[in-house]
Amino acid sequence: MKKNKNIIYLAIAVVVLIGIALIGKKQGWFGNKEATQVVFGMVKKGDITEKVSASGTIQPEVEVEISPEVPGEIIELNIEEGDSVIQGDLMVKIRPDNFISALERARANLNQQQANLADSRARLARAEAQFKRSELDFERQKELYDGQAISVSDYEVAEANYKIAQQDLESARQNVIAAEFIVKSARASVDEAAENLRRTSIVAPMSGTVSQLNVELGERVVGTSQMAGTVMLRIANLNQMEVRVDVNENDIIRINKGDTAIIDVDSYTRLEKTFKGIVTQIASTANNKISDDAVTEFEVRIRILNESFRDLVEENGIQNPFKPGMTASVEILTDKKENITVVPLAAVTTRSAEDLENESDEDQPDQPARLIDDYKEVVFVHEAGTAKMVEVKTGISDYENIEVISGLQAGQEVITGPYTAVSKQLRDGDPVEPRSEKKGRGKD
Repeated sequence: MKKNKNIIYLAIAVVVLIGIALIGKKQGWFGNKEATQVVFGMVKKGDITEKVSASGTIQPEVEVEISPEVPGEIIELNIEEGDSVIQGDLMVKIRPDNFISALERARANLNQQQANLADSRARLARAEAQFKRSELDFERQKELYDGQAISVSDYEVAEANYKIAQQDLESARQNVIAAEFIVKSARASVDEAAENLRRTSIVAPMSGTVSQLNVELGERVVGTSQMAGTVMLRIANLNQMEVRVDVNENDIIRINKGDTAIIDVDSYTRLEKTFKGIVTQIASTANNKISDDAVTEFEVRIRILNESFRDLVEENGIQNPFKPGMTASVEILTDKKENITVVPLAAVTTRSAEDLENESDEDQPDQPARLIDDYKEVVFVHEAGTAKMVEVKTGISDYENIEVISGLQAGQEVITGPYTAVSKQLRDGDPVEPRSEKKGRGKD
């Protein structure tokens, strides 16, 4: 029985030793570390055009909403959606009956107030004449009184009549001034009533196309001069269109006014045609966030250059190729460099500066680790079957390559994959070999 237990213990010990041996060999504890299968790429000279991609909708650069300033029933509707209009064209007529009556009442009131003003001026003329006569009579009575030719009571009557005439004259003058103000008020009422009557005829404020029509003949609309009323229609200049896109805060700092953009409109994808544009406006304030976790974005407006779609107008007879609300994606060209050192984008990864120090100090375990928080960009160069970690300085990039400003030279072979190996697993000096087709299948 004891012998059987010894055999079992011996067997367990052998299994453990074999497992340790396999793991140790794979990890490089003894013997040769197993080579990591990787994908290689080349450092070369090339061109890079840096782009910022975004999507949005096409809108007119200038679009005007038309709302009535007076309420009423639509009795004329001279336009349809899509019609072209010229500035000053009559588009909508609101029933004017009440406003005509209001204008007539205002004019009648004005005439009455003008008559009152004329009467006040006549009263002023009489008051002036009465005052002049009272003044002359008072002066004569005063001379007689000074010569003791009349009694005190006669003098006092003349003086009282003079003062009364003076007060009547001042009152007549004030009545004329008041009547003049009333006439001005009445004339303003006439002007206001005439303006309200004019507002029943809604004309085009600009030349363009009716891009949206929201009302029908016979419909009642609401509107006042103090607040916006019913939005009846929109007029847009469809000859000058723009794409409005939202760009996240990481990319917005790379965009400048005047940058060129390539525009892909979904409606013309079947024609395999793209259009050119130019950045005309960059928002200074971020868009309102739906939630605190939402990405911070800024609106960028890109004008579609007319020459880029002139062929559609001339060859296909499409007067306005773009409609408001069409979906479009853009690539804004923010920078371009030619004949520079480039490397596949997948070859560049990051390592903390502390990791770099630990790589160089792994044979000195007693040396304290240096606390450095920043990260460095690195590339693993293939040298004689091993991966050599090289710190690099990068520049602009596109979807495939990235500029290498320092650290590499054209002609060097670098490791570009798998992603997990490049970003996490590889260490300086690890053995590597080309990835076989069999093991290359599946996920990295």
